[in-house]
Amino acid sequence: MLALFLFHFNFYSLGLPLIAFFCNLIFTSWSVGIFVSGLVLRYGLGAESIVWTLMFALMPLACVYYPVKVLPYWLQSVSWALPPTYVFEGMRALLIDQVFRADLMLSALLINAVLLMASFAAFLALLNSARRHGSLLGGGE
Repeated sequence: MLALFLFHFNFYSLGLPLIAFFCNLIFTSWSVGIFVSGLVLRYGLGAESIVWTLMFALMPLACVYYPVKVLPYWLQSVSWALPPTYVFEGMRALLIDQVFRADLMLSALLINAVLLMASFAAFLALLNSARRHGSLLGGGE
């Protein structure tokens, strides 16, 4: 409401594509959260601080603040491996050019699907490792 009142920017005019891009960000956060949960179960709360550091280091690569094209060429390929990059590039296209980029949406969904499956597999592996090493209460009783 403040953006509408102070800057005459109607956030709601961007419509359903913005919601779809936002859902892709939620899928990415689920993947990271599942993986981090496994790390915490296996290695304890110390692993959480490492992941927070990693997330802040990845934010510039996800192009939250600027377009991918400003990155050096060798970093652009790393950036395009992250689903949030597609989301933020799609949101920029939606906001600046008023164009919905379905290719960016589908690419983000595909990478998120792979990332979600990998995070489930990693979580299960870390959970089994935690059971074997006795880092869970009850030790698998």
